[in-house]
Amino acid sequence: MSRVGKHPIPIPDKTSVKIDGKLVTVTGPKGELVREIHKDISAAVEGSEVLVTRPSDLKKHRALHGLTRALLNNMVVGVSEGFKRELQIIGVGYRAEVQGTRLVLQLGYSHPILFAIPEGVTVTAIDKEHKIFVEGIDKELVGAVTAKIRSYRKPEPYKGKGIRYAGEHVKIKAGKAAGTGA
Repeated sequence: MSRVGKHPIPIPDKTSVKIDGKLVTVTGPKGELVREIHKDISAAVEGSEVLVTRPSDLKKHRALHGLTRALLNNMVVGVSEGFKRELQIIGVGYRAEVQGTRLVLQLGYSHPILFAIPEGVTVTAIDKEHKIFVEGIDKELVGAVTAKIRSYRKPEPYKGKGIRYAGEHVKIKAGKAAGTGA
């Protein structure tokens, strides 16, 4: 049995899960998420938890079992608590600010980068601390937005300048001068 898939998903207070065939709707204090699950996997609400089951022990069904359970759990956690990612900006003159529905990034290029903030995500930029916070109820969308912002200037290995996840360790390489042994 799948180690992830066999665990029931607890439903917190003020959160409801409705399953209509293969369409799962999760509603909570922060919003509502809808997802269609795979045709081979079934989910059922029993009491205050959701159980995910699979029809057989085929490799495909075992993989889908754990995946479906994790996706449904992320939906429940998202509508009840939400998800938050933090980015750090490191570099002289690098900064970010939110202007309406756009994030304006100054990252050492000849022009500012204008990033349109998608629906369902809140982006906050603290210029004094050089931090960007991305919040939302959909874990997949929060991760995708964070990765897209980071992709505009990934941390480089010689000085460590760029945008990195909070807590990310960037291994710094020695420069050319360190290579001479004379």
